[in-house]
Amino acid sequence: MKTHVKALVVGGGAVGTSIAYHLARAGWDDVMLLERDELTSGSTWHAAGLLPLFNMSFATTHIHQYSVEFYKTLEAETGLNAGFSIVGNLRMAQTKARMDEYMLYATTAETCGVPYEWMTPAQMKDRWPLLRTDDLEGAIFHPTDGYINPADVTMAMAKGARQRGVVIERKWQVDAYEWTGSEWRVTLTKMVEKGGNLVASDEQQVITAEHVVTATGNHAQRTANLLGIKIPAIPVEHQFIVTEPDPALVEYRKNGGAEHPVLRDADAKWYVREERGGWILGPYERGAPARFQYGVPDSFRADLFPLDLERIEEEYMSMIHRLPTSETVGLKDDFNGPICYTPDGNPLVGPAPGLRNMWLAEGFSFGITAAGGTGYYLAQMMVEGEAEIDMASLDPKRYGSWMTTDYAVAKNEEAYEHVFILHHPDEEREAARPLRTSPAYDRQAARGAQFGQVNGWERPNYYAPAGFDDHAARSFRRGGWWQYAVDEAKAIREGVGLIDATAFTKHVVKGPGATAFLDWFTCNKLPKVGRINLTYALTAAGTTRTEYTIVRRGEDDYYLVSAGAWTAYDGDFLRKAAEDKAGEFGYIEIQDVTTQYGVFAIAGPKTREVLNAVIRDADPATALSNKRFPWLSARRIELGMCPVDAIRVAYTGELGWELHHPIEMQNYLFDLLMRAGEAHGLKLVGARAQNWLRQEKSYRAFGTELGRDATPQEADLPRFIDLGKEFHGKEAMLEKGIRSTCCTLLIDGPQDADPWGREALYLNGEKVGRLTSGGYSVAFGKSIGMGYLPPELAVEGTKVEVKMLNQLWPAMVTCDSPYDPKNETIRKDG
Repeated sequence: MKTHVKALVVGGGAVGTSIAYHLARAGWDDVMLLERDELTSGSTWHAAGLLPLFNMSFATTHIHQYSVEFYKTLEAETGLNAGFSIVGNLRMAQTKARMDEYMLYATTAETCGVPYEWMTPAQMKDRWPLLRTDDLEGAIFHPTDGYINPADVTMAMAKGARQRGVVIERKWQVDAYEWTGSEWRVTLTKMVEKGGNLVASDEQQVITAEHVVTATGNHAQRTANLLGIKIPAIPVEHQFIVTEPDPALVEYRKNGGAEHPVLRDADAKWYVREERGGWILGPYERGAPARFQYGVPDSFRADLFPLDLERIEEEYMSMIHRLPTSETVGLKDDFNGPICYTPDGNPLVGPAPGLRNMWLAEGFSFGITAAGGTGYYLAQMMVEGEAEIDMASLDPKRYGSWMTTDYAVAKNEEAYEHVFILHHPDEEREAARPLRTSPAYDRQAARGAQFGQVNGWERPNYYAPAGFDDHAARSFRRGGWWQYAVDEAKAIREGVGLIDATAFTKHVVKGPGATAFLDWFTCNKLPKVGRINLTYALTAAGTTRTEYTIVRRGEDDYYLVSAGAWTAYDGDFLRKAAEDKAGEFGYIEIQDVTTQYGVFAIAGPKTREVLNAVIRDADPATALSNKRFPWLSARRIELGMCPVDAIRVAYTGELGWELHHPIEMQNYLFDLLMRAGEAHGLKLVGARAQNWLRQEKSYRAFGTELGRDATPQEADLPRFIDLGKEFHGKEAMLEKGIRSTCCTLLIDGPQDADPWGREALYLNGEKVGRLTSGGYSVAFGKSIGMGYLPPELAVEGTKVEVKMLNQLWPAMVTCDSPYDPKNETIRKDG
């Protein structure tokens, strides 16, 4: 057995074998894969093998699409048939709302090159006469989709990996990980059969590896304990049943009928496919419990749980409704096995928090579909430093240290139950909430706040009258909340509004090496003391890793503000980079102070009037003037009895300040501002209106316009890049050039809908780009969006079309910051 490798992959399911294969294909010739039992003995063996391309996520859609195309090539390479049946995937819709969902998904699919077709109920019935379609609205059909044999595709990838030099060792369990500072020492124990169980022997081995990847599936909690980290990947029970042959189906096929596609009746919460003349039914029912929240018992191998058929009775009866001939068919087999989930249903793929050269590939609820693409893109990250698509939405650090086992259990059960619900873009899921609340939460709730969750924080999305039902207000078009957001946006443009931005990520960076470090770490000039700058930290590949507002509080004392959704993600990157450069620059202290400070953003033409009423200053009339408090500066002020670190900046593009205050004084400050604002019509404003307003100013947002697949130059941010200095990722950024350019578009769309930021852009019938953000502009009275086009098209006046609700709507590229392009409003004196 080899004792030193470049990369060690732990886990021999579909995901692990794909990663090993792709690392070898990417050029790493010293890769080992370990499996504690036999290959495919985890969830892979009892997976149904479906390949659902449907996904609202840009990154996940790319991953699934790659898998489908990759699996078709394996037989030619390895000689092993992976059992891929390309029968198509038919997603049926019982309601117009479901068809709206499919239309939104379809334009996302177009941005990733996923083919699809629309079908009417009559067309479905004509093609597959066993289907009942009279109560359907229609369907979306993926002709290139189908199903695959999970064990066969795993074995094909394993053979392909071996052919490329990967060593695969079975019956070895990892019992310890130790980081030496340059490599991992991994202690293994040989597993042996004893009385039908797999037990540890006395034989041990230590392997050193430069990189380790864990793809341990249902054993993720054991992996987390060994690494000393939290991994919110916990299995949930998933049942599926196999029927006896259906005589009607057998007769239909005997007479030349085409094999049914994988059928999905999302409104009935199930999938069905043919299986040897019968049917496989896979429901996603309510009440499926999480299992193994503290680890898989040693006695559990390729085992199953007892069936709970009462739990899936409703789904079973709906299958009979949709396929009436199945009513008299008996049950042949049944399965109830663990399938790993995460709180949002997306896997955890990328660097482990706080650890070096440790990579996670955990929490795959659709592991067969995602395995091929995960191996491909994770190998890019490990070998080249970054993937060609932005993988941030799958990063393990999207959950912070606040995440607990109870939280993961509640959210994972919810994610399972929500597989087939309507995936509204304005959806907010209820489980495990509220959890993280700012002190003013109750005050805001009493005033009608409808909350969303970001990184566990409760954050007002908008405010509505008492008794308003946010769930009923959701839509793929303009939901019931839309007018409230319009009124809030107008309040900031015309009067004054108050936004709770407490969820912002906040770090203090200070010490003798702080200035030199941040100058290297970010691409813009550092601000002078008392001033602020917007800047970006880049990846090694030259793309955008993080956006920061930097406040310079002293010569070597900085306050960094970044997106609230990415606290652990930003902090991990910041700390690791500082550790790497401390020897060169000197001592650098990093403090996460997110929970120490609350933030209110107050903005609008009447902002000064409100603040002047409560500011305590020797000359309150001039305290907030341009002379004493210019734009893009920071000062300590006193509002009543509350000390406030005020920053003259506004994400809405209006005159405004961010008021960073001690969290324990938040309720005092909230009440003070609300009382002072009464005379000026102060309105509470939520995140949805703020999102629209920032698009009117062309303010890019991390996770949409800004990400690891585009450079700051491609985001069209030259004013925030100082090419006269050296900074991390600079050369890679310059080498990439400008492949596409971010721009803002005004859209003459439908009267009842706005874009969501997932839509394809067309010119003369050809897809030329995509939106990354969308919404409504109160300043222009029409839809607005931001996105990426080829550089020659991303110029003011270019006319394109945006795909919305299965139609093309006219759109025009506007100037950068179409609202107040000269920033006269935001700089207004007083």
